[in-house]
Amino acid sequence: MGGMGNPSEGRYEVVLKRGFRGRIGLDRPELVAWTLYDWANSAMVTVVVASVFPIYFLRVAGADLPPAVATQRFAIASTIGLALVAVTAPILGVIADRVGIKKRLLGASMSVGVSAVAGMFFIGHGDWLLACVLLILAEVGAGLSFVFYDALLPHVAKPEEMDRVSAAAYALGYFGGGTLLAVNLAWIQWPGLLGIPSGEGISEAQATLPVRLAFLSVALWWVVFSIPLFVRVKEPAAVLGPEEPDRVNPVRVAFRRLGRTLRALRGYREAFVMLLAFLLYNDGIGTIIKMAAIFGAEIGIGQGAMLSAILVVQFVGVPFTFLFGMLAGGLGAKRAILLGLLVYTGISMLGYLMTSESHFFLLAILIGMVQGGSQALSRSLFASLIPKARSGEFFGFFAIAEKFAGILGPACFAAVIAVTGSSRSAILSVIVFFLVGGGLLALVDVEAGRAKAREEDRELESADNPLAT
Repeated sequence: MGGMGNPSEGRYEVVLKRGFRGRIGLDRPELVAWTLYDWANSAMVTVVVASVFPIYFLRVAGADLPPAVATQRFAIASTIGLALVAVTAPILGVIADRVGIKKRLLGASMSVGVSAVAGMFFIGHGDWLLACVLLILAEVGAGLSFVFYDALLPHVAKPEEMDRVSAAAYALGYFGGGTLLAVNLAWIQWPGLLGIPSGEGISEAQATLPVRLAFLSVALWWVVFSIPLFVRVKEPAAVLGPEEPDRVNPVRVAFRRLGRTLRALRGYREAFVMLLAFLLYNDGIGTIIKMAAIFGAEIGIGQGAMLSAILVVQFVGVPFTFLFGMLAGGLGAKRAILLGLLVYTGISMLGYLMTSESHFFLLAILIGMVQGGSQALSRSLFASLIPKARSGEFFGFFAIAEKFAGILGPACFAAVIAVTGSSRSAILSVIVFFLVGGGLLALVDVEAGRAKAREEDRELESADNPLAT
């Protein structure tokens, strides 16, 4: 569409790029629309995964179970959801590329997640099995939707924009998730704000209504703020391999391509090493996210302080994630991520020494400073090292690395406790993930990886268009 637009629009775009929106990666409508999906989806992650639903599961859905058993079943359900995403993401990613249905698969998986979260409204006392099923579906819907969402990044952003745009999306996600969580906590704490009865003598359905309405609000939020992506972001064209005519079954092609991709990953050395590094250091990040509240409760941090700390992480994360995106413009994405991993090493040390609420809030501030930026730049760096035309299948493998970070890290944490009998030792052991993952990341030759990815894109364009020169 270049060269066909209004010249005044081109001048206007240049002016925007020189302004604040250009510096943070939000200077075009399709970029804003794409990043808003992080705003939409992060409410589910913040409210359902990290804060409100786990407490509701323990106190209401699993109220008839011993607390340890309820916690175990919650963990099993979460693990099943993550594992299903890890297994299916690569296959569906290939199909999305082959058929050209990234947005449609994003919409389908999002619908599963939204329906599951809305269904949580109907979870009552002792409904732990229903709660587990809905949690699994919510995890699958959210996880798969992010595979297709991430795969759109190289199509909406130019190579030099990807770090800023990815960071902007994470920052908006923090702000969106934190905003809805703050609103939900307000009406859960003071039900009268919604005209809901509270106090003595109310039924259990009335007592749980504010929390159940919070789940409905997450589903509505997720749908409404996803609309701009479906309206503004174009579906990338289907990409056929050199020997894949339109008539070939896309599922059969997906399995064939998956095998090729597994073999080809060794040929994309920089992307492959980056993926291994991400698997390791994101294990450390994921473990801190999942275990911080449990460890805080173990040493006597109050529930109110912990929920407040979650809000601190969300809102501190907004400016610092934007800052990381801009920092990458000067330092480069790899160096900025390594800086974040250095801070995470300090966080682990502080966690080992933590004894008070003030220490817990300091941890929350430090996590908010580096969590979004580290993960956002990891996404954009990986996107720059892979062929744009195969973003779906490659981000399927990226999703595997991301989801295993939700499985392996806590398992290692539990193993260290079993061996040493100390949660403090387990907190300290997380440093290994940052050191080894950071060491592997330091080996990535970013420029060589980007050159190889762009070369393959040019070859695929030439294959699709024999007249191209």
